[in-house]
Amino acid sequence: MPLFVIVRHGQSQWNLENRFTGNVDTPLTELGRHEAREAGILLKDDRFGIGFTSELQRAIETMAIILQEIGQTDLPIQRNAALNERMYGDLQGMNKDEAEQRFGAEQVFRWRRGFTDRPPHGENLADTYNRVIPYFESTILPCLQAGKNVLVAAHGNSLRTLVMKLESISPEDIEKVELATGIPRQYNFDPTTGSFDLLPK
Repeated sequence: MPLFVIVRHGQSQWNLENRFTGNVDTPLTELGRHEAREAGILLKDDRFGIGFTSELQRAIETMAIILQEIGQTDLPIQRNAALNERMYGDLQGMNKDEAEQRFGAEQVFRWRRGFTDRPPHGENLADTYNRVIPYFESTILPCLQAGKNVLVAAHGNSLRTLVMKLESISPEDIEKVELATGIPRQYNFDPTTGSFDLLPK
């Protein structure tokens, strides 16, 4: 069965600084590059037919490092803004602790984790879902249906929407799902049923 692997990018500079990053194009840290190499080591026995990233450099570099580790630097890669991190609006660039002091911890939690709560002038997870999933269904899924192993390097929230779709997670329960940086999440895709089976870590 085709293999589908998603990886959240390695630690970025604004992750390190505990700031809301959103769709600001911040680079990886040295730790982030190390995490990407570790992801590559975990995937060293796999071979992919195509890869997908967002248009943000932290995802693009994570993909490049993984491919270097697994010896597939010639893998065709498609970049698309549909996979970009959610836009945090007025929170972008703000330290998360300072945001909690200003708006209250419960409100910041709802903005960060809730499905429908939207930060001022930003996207909520539902907005992100509504751009990621159509792109997945129109562009990524056909590659799996054609029998290709697929690798995606993207972002915490854009990938959470994919997890929500593939694992049939409710809007309430998706709040509890956190994707660590640089840790591959792997699925087997069954073309006959269209189902995705999460593989053990």
